[in-house]
Amino acid sequence: MRPLDANAVLIPIDVQRGFDYPPWGRRDNPAMEAHGLRLLAAWRETRRPLIHVRHDSVMAESSLRPEHPGNAFREGFEPRDGEPVVSKSVNAAFIGTDLDLRLRRIGATSVVLFGISTDMCVSTTARVASNLGYRTIVVGDACACFDLAGADDYIIPAEDIARAHLATLRAEFAEVVGTDELIATMKA
Repeated sequence: MRPLDANAVLIPIDVQRGFDYPPWGRRDNPAMEAHGLRLLAAWRETRRPLIHVRHDSVMAESSLRPEHPGNAFREGFEPRDGEPVVSKSVNAAFIGTDLDLRLRRIGATSVVLFGISTDMCVSTTARVASNLGYRTIVVGDACACFDLAGADDYIIPAEDIARAHLATLRAEFAEVVGTDELIATMKA
């Protein structure tokens, strides 16, 4: 991995409690939170910019709607004083939000993404970020996703979904790295 730009921005995506409620189901990567917390701590030590993304669902049945307890950030992932939160209601953190404007105002040219879920909001945000011209880095071991039923109702394991999505991101849209590699690059 080449060195991080000085103005790289960390963007944790949808690290919320709502994914522990139905209908989400079985998740891969039980180490996601541990990796994410290490990454947050190391990032905050560098005093680089950080923008949290929270999914505020408009769907009445969603565990991510603002009045549901699942809308809250997971323990340890809550924003600290001065750390902005971008609220979204669709998969891509750039759609219907001021995220791109915020990034451009601080002169960001790179974004570092992690969170839930690998195949939905992280992947969609990474693709849009890349299309907007940002150097896009996805911390794959700090992401998680869920089993999904295919068109034939066959359950596709979350591990396979994550592997495929990280591969497609790596092929065209993003650098995919691990937490240890990113932290080592930050300290170099």
